[in-house]
Amino acid sequence: MSRQLTLDLGTPPPSTFDNFFAGANAELVTRLRELDAALAAGPVADRTFYVWGETGSGRTHLLEALVHEAPPGHARFAGPQSSLAAFAFDPAVALYAIDDCDRLSGAQQIALFNLFNEVRAHPTSALVATGNAAPMGLDVREDLRTRLGWGLVFHVAPLADDGKAAVLKRAARERGINLADDVPAYLLTHFRRDMPSLMALLDALDRFSLEQKRAVTLPLLRTMLASPDSADGPRRAALQASSSASSKIVPHG
Repeated sequence: MSRQLTLDLGTPPPSTFDNFFAGANAELVTRLRELDAALAAGPVADRTFYVWGETGSGRTHLLEALVHEAPPGHARFAGPQSSLAAFAFDPAVALYAIDDCDRLSGAQQIALFNLFNEVRAHPTSALVATGNAAPMGLDVREDLRTRLGWGLVFHVAPLADDGKAAVLKRAARERGINLADDVPAYLLTHFRRDMPSLMALLDALDRFSLEQKRAVTLPLLRTMLASPDSADGPRRAALQASSSASSKIVPHG
């Protein structure tokens, strides 16, 4: 029973621009952050964006922040799990955030192509899409690939290790965790280095610290890794990668 209770604690905060570590992506963050206000003020010249980067680079976070910080009903998020209706143009919606274009079905790609044309025809609306490759290398319909390359294209630059450590420390503070300085360095050395994996480990460590009623320190992390319960439930997913695998993985942002 106590474990079920602790799993509800430390809920991650919503994705916002404030809790996105911009690093080398400051221009992209600034442009997206100002987009909604610019649309409200009148027609905007740059209204279609394509943002690409590796898995875990933060592109989904940016789209979620765009929708989260827009007025209610003013922005819409859609992706591979969305119905075709989510890709339909609505005059009441000013911002369309389309995630993972490379994973859209054929019907969704056609719907996005039509949505793109509608947005281009309405100067008070904008579309921001993401994918795992630059437009020319994106595995989608040729007509959609061309449309995605028409507007502004940004590559989400990956974070360096010091940036990842800063993200982990800030995420820990947002969860009310006092994270010892040596914990981020250990995680970056011994585990997968992409941010979703690192955040999953942080969440697992948060749960374990609540169960053990101990501060989050390197000794506690080592205790968690040695615990037989580390192979159960959410913790198992967080601990898939071992130190032997981390050296073979290119770090993501």
